[in-house]
Amino acid sequence: MEYRADQVIMNPGTYPYQGQQQFGQSVQTTVVNVAPNVLPVRDHLLWSIFNFFYLNFCCLGFVALVFSVKSRDRKVVGDAEGARQYASTARALNIATTTLSILVFVIIFALLFAGIISLGNAYQHGHSYTVGK
Repeated sequence: MEYRADQVIMNPGTYPYQGQQQFGQSVQTTVVNVAPNVLPVRDHLLWSIFNFFYLNFCCLGFVALVFSVKSRDRKVVGDAEGARQYASTARALNIATTTLSILVFVIIFALLFAGIISLGNAYQHGHSYTVGK
């Protein structure tokens, strides 16, 4: 869960060694609350890996994987806006890859079921397709 700096509850109690003296001097302490104001960026890496290995329609899965890795690299460097742009491109490519691949599988299955594409008729009827006879 993300917290902004104005949402973090401050500890009203004293911290260790606060106000104590050391070698005749008082010890000053500073407490810094670090809370990122940046929302996490989803890089869609697992979806891209799945599309690359299983669906990869016209190499769109590979391109989505490249953009996902670029998004993760930008996120590690701290460039949230660059990571968001690469992640958006990876997401669009993953949607296109998944949709087109499933569409191709459905069309091929429908053609097989309708009998337009027949994979075994030549062997069932005993025909041999040879050139020159």
